[in-house]
Amino acid sequence: MTTYAALLRGINVGGGKKVPMADLRALLTGLGHTGVRTYLQSGQAVFTTARGDEEALAAELGRAVEERFGFPVDVLVRDHAYLKAVAENCPFPAAELAARQLHVTYYSAPVTPDRFAHIDQVAFLPEEFRLGDRCLYLYAPDGLGRSKLAEVLGRRPAKGLIATSRNWNTVLKLVELTAPQA
Repeated sequence: MTTYAALLRGINVGGGKKVPMADLRALLTGLGHTGVRTYLQSGQAVFTTARGDEEALAAELGRAVEERFGFPVDVLVRDHAYLKAVAENCPFPAAELAARQLHVTYYSAPVTPDRFAHIDQVAFLPEEFRLGDRCLYLYAPDGLGRSKLAEVLGRRPAKGLIATSRNWNTVLKLVELTAPQA
């Protein structure tokens, strides 16, 4: 059995795509998963299952959400080892920064530097980004809401590529919630 985090993109923000967390927990339980928990209201769920295909699990949950709530939702599913590696490989001094200054965008597939070659990083300093394994780390000293770099990074969605961002507190909490139980 493996514990996974499901990251649902764009739910419960801006008045649209409402998915009550109790309903999301019930939905995941109904799909046969155990140990189902949610974190915050912004689209994180943790569950345990013997099925090990992250893409299949994400597609299954996406279909179930659309059937239950009537709208499509992009979903990424990641296991503890991946989430822990993302946190451990942060290229910024995470322990020295406020959580609102550091964000991770998770991608459904690897992204290459050429995808961001059009961005003049020097023009956005002190904001910075670095690529990781199917993720992008963003340092935004004034927070995401004021970040001009975040705005530019999110402009060019690639067809079929799912991207969803989380602040550093959530990144760490998902590592904790998916950790193997002793």
